[in-house]
Amino acid sequence: MRLYIIRHADPDYENGTITPEGHLEAKALAERLEDEGIDEIFCSPLNRAIHTMQYTARRLTIKPAIVPWFKELEDWDVEWPPGNRIAAWNVHGEWLRQTKPYPTNDNWHHMVPYLNRGLEVKLRQLHQESDQFMESLGYRREEGKYRILRSNTRKIAIFCHHGLGVTWLSHLLELPLPLMWTGFWMAPSSVTTILMDERSAQWAVPRCLGFSDISHLYKTGLPISTQGLVANVD
Repeated sequence: MRLYIIRHADPDYENGTITPEGHLEAKALAERLEDEGIDEIFCSPLNRAIHTMQYTARRLTIKPAIVPWFKELEDWDVEWPPGNRIAAWNVHGEWLRQTKPYPTNDNWHHMVPYLNRGLEVKLRQLHQESDQFMESLGYRREEGKYRILRSNTRKIAIFCHHGLGVTWLSHLLELPLPLMWTGFWMAPSSVTTILMDERSAQWAVPRCLGFSDISHLYKTGLPISTQGLVANVD
């Protein structure tokens, strides 16, 4: 099985949709996903994801499933530096890189700036949602790897958001969450491909084959949106 985790196209946050440029991105993305041979589509309930997804669903004549937990993460804010409220995944990488040893999945929520924000509880809920979703596809999570309940060769597109995407990837790939947050950025309309790598008849392990791929934009000559980058983006 392959998961294609897709960030929505260039967002118009004020109006809860995507920009005219985002619509062009979504059209190019639909062509690319048709070439991939997508079998199923799941989508966030937020319009910027839905309006991105609709081009692919129509082109491939696939009825999408709207999944509530694929929406962008809400109230995952922290104050860093103090007095400056930002999304947890926008904490400065320079802070993390000077923190030794690096945070782990076991202790990151005990550290400033994540301390006392209730993020651990929210993350645990996201993990539960992920595990239920993966089991519905035939893979039951057990201590970081996935027992194969039924082998699945389908290609599944998931239209979601940057914060949700990088947070979910940390769980699938067993990467420390703050390192994922500060080290990776998903471009608008980008595709991240995860293979359920089956080296035995019993177990599968998620493996990233490509992160934040925007080859469809290069192919069509469209500019790359920098929405979500907060410094020296030019």
